[in-house]
Amino acid sequence: MTEERYATDIFRLLADDTRVDILRAVAVAQYELEQIGSGAAELAFSEIYEHIDVENTSKLSYHLGELTGVYLRKSDDGYSLSHAGERIVRFILSGNYEQPESFGPEPLDGVCVFCGEEALEAKLSHQFFRIDCTACEQQVTGQPITPAQVRTRDGKSLVQSVKLRSAEDARQIRRGMCPECGAKLSADVAAVPESPLPDTDSFVVTSSCEECLRKYNSPLTYSVVYHPASIAFHWDRGVDVTAHGIWEFHEHVYKGRWTSEQTASDPDEYEVVLRHGDDAVRLYLDSTATVLRTERVRGESGEFRHF
Repeated sequence: MTEERYATDIFRLLADDTRVDILRAVAVAQYELEQIGSGAAELAFSEIYEHIDVENTSKLSYHLGELTGVYLRKSDDGYSLSHAGERIVRFILSGNYEQPESFGPEPLDGVCVFCGEEALEAKLSHQFFRIDCTACEQQVTGQPITPAQVRTRDGKSLVQSVKLRSAEDARQIRRGMCPECGAKLSADVAAVPESPLPDTDSFVVTSSCEECLRKYNSPLTYSVVYHPASIAFHWDRGVDVTAHGIWEFHEHVYKGRWTSEQTASDPDEYEVVLRHGDDAVRLYLDSTATVLRTERVRGESGEFRHF
């Protein structure tokens, strides 16, 4: 209850329009004043007063006092945004509290992981970039998207931004960092009974954040796509996996080129094999989806290269 009341008090500080105007004015002034290598600009009381429609200096002093310590930092040189101030004012300036502009449905390259048909289309649904299969009518994947992300891009560049953002999120998750709040994630591998995914990849990694309570689920094969061994293996074969959307990996799972299986218990160990042509990279993981070792298999010879 104490934490809830504290959070309520924190957000109540922004119920006054003048205080929101102050944060916006500080952000705008910093944007205009900052120089490379100089760090965040600090604004004097008089500079803020010039940018704010407030009755008098006493009123401004009162509002600054309320914001300082939570949304503003104060030093001998003036005021600057705190971490919380940075996050909230960027959210306000970008308009990411609004509904995004409409998008789609637009056809996408790739196959459905459930039925194997090339019948994918993308659209926005409740601030999610959602991909459905028009053949089997299954939702194939979904990715959070911001109004600013939609507003500043056309169709092709929007799709590319979703690819890049999902890749960045996946890499942070693999390293145990929550993309939402930066806290440490805990991960567990589990078999999914009656999984709708192909039998070649019936394990799921669930990464949980105990701070912001976000959970991220991923097929075991996808959880290692952005591991350095996988990135290097595919790059050597002319494929940049970091530039691909998750839905572009579905074909590999559906056709059995990417597989996962449990190879040991007590302790549990799993093997993921990512194939490209006649070659493959194998990654061995523990029950927390941590990669223990990797090896490459070259062609028909079965020659191994250990990393």
